[in-house]
Amino acid sequence: MNTINQTNFQFPNQKEVYKGKVREVYNINDEILVMIASDRLSAFDVILPRQIPFKGQILNQIATKMMNDTSDIVPNWLLATPDENVAVGHLCSPFKVEMVIRGYLSGHAAREYKEGKRMLCGVAMPEGMQENDQFPTPIITPSTKADNGEHDEDISREDILVKGIVSEEDYLVLEDYTRKLFARGTEIAAQRGLILVDTKYEFGKTKEGKIVLIDEIHTPDSSRYFYADGYVDRQEKGEPQKQLSKEFVRQWLIENGFQGKEGQQIPEMSDAKIEEISNRYIELYEQITGEPFVKANTENVLARIEKNVTEFLTTH
Repeated sequence: MNTINQTNFQFPNQKEVYKGKVREVYNINDEILVMIASDRLSAFDVILPRQIPFKGQILNQIATKMMNDTSDIVPNWLLATPDENVAVGHLCSPFKVEMVIRGYLSGHAAREYKEGKRMLCGVAMPEGMQENDQFPTPIITPSTKADNGEHDEDISREDILVKGIVSEEDYLVLEDYTRKLFARGTEIAAQRGLILVDTKYEFGKTKEGKIVLIDEIHTPDSSRYFYADGYVDRQEKGEPQKQLSKEFVRQWLIENGFQGKEGQQIPEMSDAKIEEISNRYIELYEQITGEPFVKANTENVLARIEKNVTEFLTTH
């Protein structure tokens, strides 16, 4: 199975390339960006040694579909998808924060809550909650956008404004867009029998100064989903929720002694485990989009991407 670990393309008018945890972003003429979704898997801010078949295609296709399904309420950077693993859009200068929004006490918030903390990013969490309970109102818990290899860190709205990371005028727009996107994402998920538990959004500014949604949206890497069917029953019994997200990877790593901390070894991933993770990503794609997943031809995946992107750039 050919997977995409990294790319080293030279596209027409290419200025530079930025390599993120799971994506590579090519700057074309300081005007547009070509974002290639690799099959790398990242957890606890660490890139795991083995790639997941079709993961990049799945993330790219969910993200582009969700951008198209929310473009009427929030503008985004996307122009085209010339290949299953590629999104092309406007060059933007990104805000140095990730807008995390949580509808339920899960994941990082639940871990903090278990330690007795009742404030997260300057936002109060009610007493008497159990893991995976719904918050009375979704809470926004931003994090700083870390540079390569560093951990994203929780930050409060007050600190963002005091430190001048984002102006108050812009931050109000980010909050407004975050709530609107989460409300729409919640509706879309409900139509598919899912609950959108929490997610993160990233925003940037175009050359004209317009704030737009960038990066990915409502994917299993950036979001957590529960199955709506049986949610209440499981909560009442204190059972874990059936979920579709990358959390199952994190849980497996935790069970095998890895949380990205110094001195910890990444556990060996067998072929069977890799296939299982790939199948879980495909399952999420089909659940969240309501469409069957069509595997792209990966026989010569890098040549395919290079051809499709080059054709797009030379004809647009």
